[in-house]
Amino acid sequence: MREEATIKMETAILISVTRSGEDSSTTHEHLDELAFLIETAGGIPGKRFTQNLDYPDPKTYVGSGKLVEIASYITAHEIDLAVFDDELSPGQIRNIEKEFNCRIIDRNSLILDIFARRAQTATAKTQVELAQNEYLLPRLTRMWTHLEKQRGGIGMRGPGEQEIETDRRNLRFRIKLLKQKLKEIDKQNSTQRKNRAKMVRVALVGYTNVGKSTVMNMLSKSDVFAEDKLFATLDTTVRKVVIDTQPFLLSDTVGFIRKLPHSLIESFKSTLDEVRESDILIHVVDISHPDFEEQIDVVKQTLVEIGAADKPVIMLFNKIDAYQADLKDPDDLTPVGKSNLTLEEMEKIWVARENTPFVFISATEKIHVDVFRKLLYKEVRKIQRTLWPETREEGYRKRKTEN
Repeated sequence: MREEATIKMETAILISVTRSGEDSSTTHEHLDELAFLIETAGGIPGKRFTQNLDYPDPKTYVGSGKLVEIASYITAHEIDLAVFDDELSPGQIRNIEKEFNCRIIDRNSLILDIFARRAQTATAKTQVELAQNEYLLPRLTRMWTHLEKQRGGIGMRGPGEQEIETDRRNLRFRIKLLKQKLKEIDKQNSTQRKNRAKMVRVALVGYTNVGKSTVMNMLSKSDVFAEDKLFATLDTTVRKVVIDTQPFLLSDTVGFIRKLPHSLIESFKSTLDEVRESDILIHVVDISHPDFEEQIDVVKQTLVEIGAADKPVIMLFNKIDAYQADLKDPDDLTPVGKSNLTLEEMEKIWVARENTPFVFISATEKIHVDVFRKLLYKEVRKIQRTLWPETREEGYRKRKTEN
């Protein structure tokens, strides 16, 4: 009997800095997300190391003393991977490599690796490869960088300096070719969008893993891939949706995340054009996530970065079925916070704080879906009349003249 080959899952430690003025709970929430990223990439997240500093050490990120402590743990427990929650400079990587007896990657490299695993279409693969190569270019020193041997650019060591200049030239040439290819893709996508210009266009946006694809399936009655993992969707999906005889186009695209690598935003420009050129944004929020407010801020900031912050927005608070409010005892003097508010109280707070249409739903359990569909219909009709006001009014005038 032939023995089946087994792939050993890499064990990883997580490393972060709590900056001056930051709360340690925030650091641990960020490390929770980093652990989820590691799991999504196929690794096993392990021990966490944090260091309190005014700012990350420019030479070693965590400081020399902490570096020695972490290095001892790596050797004693045979750790495969050290993952840092911030982007490391080439100099930091070199200094850390001297101490650590394992591979080193930062948050950006990890996200790029996940994107590479998730990319299915030629467009997504091209976009991810461009982002990987632009990330890798300044980090070639002391690395074996023949690209056909390096999946995702995750710090493979090699024979030495003699290959670096050749690899740099090859990498720059490859980046140039990929950019040209993406320009052609952008032209094709732009033509497709122009052909759809007579319909109102609605785009789903939100933090990764908030349920955008589930909302897409719910509205369009289609079967877009949805999974409880980060970045389950990389390619833009566009579907025609009709609500009460009102048609519109609905698109689902890549989710955003804290510290999303700038190279990914740039290389995914043609994909994110669906967001930029939409008429309405549905900002999907996972209300059950303990850090959903920061996720809202991350999405808003990313929309600013891609030039889509001026769009009409519907706030869609999803996963209310998973929302577990730790209701306060009347005698409990603990200050009221987002962890112990009812959904009704959350709604009142949102009404007072924002002037944006919103609704609380569960896409999987179909809770308040009819309310959401009515709100979406109303907003789409409003845009329809703004874009083509003559359609209804001229018809009315013609009928009046004829009579």
